[in-house]
Amino acid sequence: MGVEIRLTDRELPVSPVFIDFLAHILDGRPFDDREWADQTSEALNFGLPELQRRAEAAAPGVMNDARGRAHIGRAYSLLLALLTGDFAPIGELQQRFHFINVIGIPRTGGSYLTAELYRALGIAPHSVPFALAHDGFPEAGPFEIAPQANSWVRSLHTMAEYLSMVELYFGARTPHQGRIVVPKKLTKGIYAGGFFHRILGEAVEHLITLRHPVAACVSSYEKSGGLPADGRFAIRSNIEDWCRRDLLYTGCTAEELVRMDYFDAYLRYWEQYHYYIATTGLSANREMRVVVYGKERLQAQAAAFHQRYGSKLAPGQFKISDTARQRHPDWVERAAPALQRVAALWERIGIPFPLQEMAECW
Repeated sequence: MGVEIRLTDRELPVSPVFIDFLAHILDGRPFDDREWADQTSEALNFGLPELQRRAEAAAPGVMNDARGRAHIGRAYSLLLALLTGDFAPIGELQQRFHFINVIGIPRTGGSYLTAELYRALGIAPHSVPFALAHDGFPEAGPFEIAPQANSWVRSLHTMAEYLSMVELYFGARTPHQGRIVVPKKLTKGIYAGGFFHRILGEAVEHLITLRHPVAACVSSYEKSGGLPADGRFAIRSNIEDWCRRDLLYTGCTAEELVRMDYFDAYLRYWEQYHYYIATTGLSANREMRVVVYGKERLQAQAAAFHQRYGSKLAPGQFKISDTARQRHPDWVERAAPALQRVAALWERIGIPFPLQEMAECW
């Protein structure tokens, strides 16, 4: 008995991110439209409508180019391999590329470290496509199913496209110790830790950035327009939307959320995020290093990148603000039990949690 299932690009359309990437590759245009590595920028990523418009305009040119069709075909072949468990093409990519993922909740120094990794490898960070360098792609998150949308399938599909992009962008670069190094800020990696660990390879490196929840919350609300005047949780940015999504996923109702104190909502998101780091499969790889937020620590890690790859460059300056503890001393006290719970879980599975460094509350 044989069963044939036919899926087309109507059911599994090419993502706007991939189309836009291929348009740049085929036209030879530089990827210089996003300053993702600029620590001082207060802009958040609200570029999806613009990306969609660009992709729609570029799609005919990509599809009419034999090279474009071949690259899209390659992505679909990798998707088929992921869907069916055909590990051979994935294993070949693992032998060719060495992935280094910088993972942490937003506003913990991950963009800085990712940029320094690129500088250490001799790659100007601003020349790297946002989707390759930063945390929006491939997609991962709490499970969701809706008409014409299954988040697990979307993760598989965007991972296939991401791997195709890696081949195209990094494939000609000089290997280090036998593999080409691919840096990635992977904020979303915690939602599918085992998936990223197995597909990117047993030798993948995870660099975990940690920051005290009070300081991370202050930085997040500053990035989102300031603390709401009524002190209630609000959704004005990607970060706040991720917080909303994660709280709803674990049982908070929409009615409860709109009444929640801003820090209570953020702290619940922060705690949940760090539980995922320990419980979704990332910790299967013991090449996991933890860097606690702080100028000296982050610059020391950046210096280690430059030494490792022989760049002969000094690490870039990391700017830091000491305002969180002064603004919200009551929040620091309220955060203590969550810190203790996360530390206990991490220690239980063998990941040291640096409570003393975290208490500095940078």
